[in-house]
Amino acid sequence: MSAPNTAERGVDEGRGTEIADKLNWLRAGVMGANDGIISTAAMVIGVAGAAVSNAALLAAGVAAVIAGAMSMAVGEFVSVSSQRDSQRAELEHERTELAEDPASELEQLTQLIQAQGIDRSLAHQVALQLTERDPLTAHARLELGIDPKALTTPWHAALASMLAFVLGGVIPLAAILSSPRASAVAVTAVAVIAALAITGTASAHLGNAPKLRAVFRVVGGGILAMAITYGIGSVIGARV
Repeated sequence: MSAPNTAERGVDEGRGTEIADKLNWLRAGVMGANDGIISTAAMVIGVAGAAVSNAALLAAGVAAVIAGAMSMAVGEFVSVSSQRDSQRAELEHERTELAEDPASELEQLTQLIQAQGIDRSLAHQVALQLTERDPLTAHARLELGIDPKALTTPWHAALASMLAFVLGGVIPLAAILSSPRASAVAVTAVAVIAALAITGTASAHLGNAPKLRAVFRVVGGGILAMAITYGIGSVIGARV
């Protein structure tokens, strides 16, 4: 069987990058939803522990969802913008090196390809073909681990994180508002535990990690957060 040619390798690399990007988006979405579930649940259960009115509970829950979603969006925007700026600076530096000393850059690319276990002569031929096609992309992928054509957009990342947080936050908010007051906390806790078990399983599956351990970790953290905020709310409610 003949070895895949340069074009086939380029297609495979493109598909690999696309799949990796999708997995990163999914992981970010799962984590955003997980944060929304825990943050909002802790807030509404803590407020419920203070025995406030349904109107106050609704206001606190909505405020928690909105504030958390905005915080996630801003944080993701700043983080991705910083990463994107750093990647652009590295690409610009690489572009300058290619213009100033193309021979050295060709040799460097040859060595990078050869390091993958490819014969020196074949590695040089591949480096020549890649350089003729798009030297910056070749060096960015092999040397920097960056795909110049697939840089993450800060606005997309911010919007995805915000929406994921809102979707997660709606679960405990809807559970506590739609349940009888006497059992609202218990119903919400059950809904939150079930939702966290799903997000924990999803995140473990995407990361090829043990599912049971991930579920116990995220569910345990959620239960602890709800217990602490409910206890604090109960103490404050008793003294106010």
